[in-house]
Amino acid sequence: MTSRTGTARARRRPSERSRPAGDPDERRGPSRRRYLARRWIALLIVLSVLGLTYVIVFTSLFGVRTVEVLGVEDIKPDAVREAAAIEPDTPMVQLDTDEVARRVAELPRVFEVSVSRSFPSTVEIHVTERSPVAVRPDTDGVHLVDRTGADYATVQARPPGLPVLKVVAVAPDDPSTHAAVTVLGALPDPLREKVVEISAGTPGDVRLRLAGGKTVKWGDAEDNTRKAAVLAPLLTRSGKTYDVATPEFPTVS
Repeated sequence: MTSRTGTARARRRPSERSRPAGDPDERRGPSRRRYLARRWIALLIVLSVLGLTYVIVFTSLFGVRTVEVLGVEDIKPDAVREAAAIEPDTPMVQLDTDEVARRVAELPRVFEVSVSRSFPSTVEIHVTERSPVAVRPDTDGVHLVDRTGADYATVQARPPGLPVLKVVAVAPDDPSTHAAVTVLGALPDPLREKVVEISAGTPGDVRLRLAGGKTVKWGDAEDNTRKAAVLAPLLTRSGKTYDVATPEFPTVS
C-alpha cells in the first residue's frame, strides 16, 4: 500500500514534462523578426535603386558638361559642337548619340562620325574628314572631290599634287565620276603622282593625262591592277598615247 502511493507521487503529469529543444513556439519570435528585417532591407535596396535611377536619368547631376571633338584638322571644333547641338546639362543616358551623329554628318567636310559617352559628364565626337583625290576648277574657286565622288568644299588655291577631274556632272551617283575616282584610287603611288588630269566621257572611257603630255586610254574601271602593271613598262617606250583598255593587247601610238 505504502510503496504504490510513493510510486504514484513520483510520476510527472504530462503538462509538467519538459518541451524538447527547438520547439516551434520558441522559434516563432526570432523567425518573424528575421523575416521582417529581410523585408525592410529589400525595401531599402529597391528605394535606393529607384532614387539612383532618378538622379541619373532625370537630373543634371550626370548631365553633359563637356563636348570633346576628336580627329578634325580642317573643320573647326566649334563648328562640330554647333552642328551637334547638345544642350548643356542634358542627362547623359538620355542623349541620343545617333541623332547627334546624324547632325554632325551633315557638315560637308565630314566623311564619318561617331559619338560616345564618357561618364560622368563628357561626350566625345570622333570625326573622320573627307580627303580630296581630285579637283574641279570653276568660276567660284577650286572644288575638292573625295574618293566617293563628292564635291564637298571650295578653296581658292589648288592643292598641289591633285589631278583635275573632268566629267559632265561631278556627283557620287554619277557613273562617270564613280569610274574616274575608282581608277584614281587603284593607281599605284608612282603613277598617281604623274597624273595631272583624269577624264571620263562615259564610265567605259576613262583617260589619264600625265605630266609631259602623254595620254593613257584606260577604258573602264575594271582590271585596274593589271592595267597599271602593263602600263609601267609601256611608258618607257616612245609615244604620245598609251592604250591599256584591253591589257592583253596594249598599244602605243
